[in-house]
Amino acid sequence: MTIRYAALERDDLCLRERLKTLAHERRRFGYRRLHVLLRREGHVVNHKRLFRLYREEKLAVRRRAGRKRALGTRAPVVVPRMPNERWSLDFVSDQLTDGRRFRVLTVVDDCTRECLALIADSSLSGTRVARELETLMSGRGRPAMIESDNGTEFTSNAILSFADRHRIEWHYIAPGKPMQNGFVESFNGRLRDELLNETLFANLTYVRARLAVWRADYNQDRPHSRLNWMTPAQYAATFTGHSDTPGNGASCSTSNHQATFSRTSKTSNHCLLQPG
Repeated sequence: MTIRYAALERDDLCLRERLKTLAHERRRFGYRRLHVLLRREGHVVNHKRLFRLYREEKLAVRRRAGRKRALGTRAPVVVPRMPNERWSLDFVSDQLTDGRRFRVLTVVDDCTRECLALIADSSLSGTRVARELETLMSGRGRPAMIESDNGTEFTSNAILSFADRHRIEWHYIAPGKPMQNGFVESFNGRLRDELLNETLFANLTYVRARLAVWRADYNQDRPHSRLNWMTPAQYAATFTGHSDTPGNGASCSTSNHQATFSRTSKTSNHCLLQPG
């Protein structure tokens, strides 16, 4: 007697519809991040099955052309072990629908990968950067080190005085080596890919409102591949005493209370993460 396995057709309609809905809401998310979101909602689905549905529905994210990169030996970036051990700063530029340019100051905690601030304006001087950092520090605490490139805003007298006054070590990366500041460069790529390239901005008020919403989503809801698919807020919660709320107001500043950090039982795995 021959026994053959008869495949049973699964009713994937509900899963397909939810997958398509999430893919249209998160247009730059691949199937792995969509899989994390579906599991949060209670869908029990194997990643291979989800990938099959993802391909059948033609939801693959189209890769944007990247620039050529130099080849050579690469050393992994040293990852801080504690929140507030090192912040990274950088600027991202874009334009409004009428052609006027604006800049966004991005501030990232290299340990927890949290976006601490997104400051948008038509011009951001060194004095303005120092003022925004002081506002951020009043709620979150003082970082041991700040890392940035050699832009004129970061090398101004206002920033030098700020670092000296607050006794913060300010580290400048080598000129022409942006990946020495890889954490914030990686973050800027996500910001541009998921928000700036997907949105038309009519004015700065709308820019700031959209940045505040995206920052809250990035910290609280978006799974991070280098944090074992936890959100930055979930990862930060593994450090006792840490509490950060989503940005509010036009400047997207952080919470209004001081945070004190101490290690929990998770130790060595924090230093093995890479930017991404």
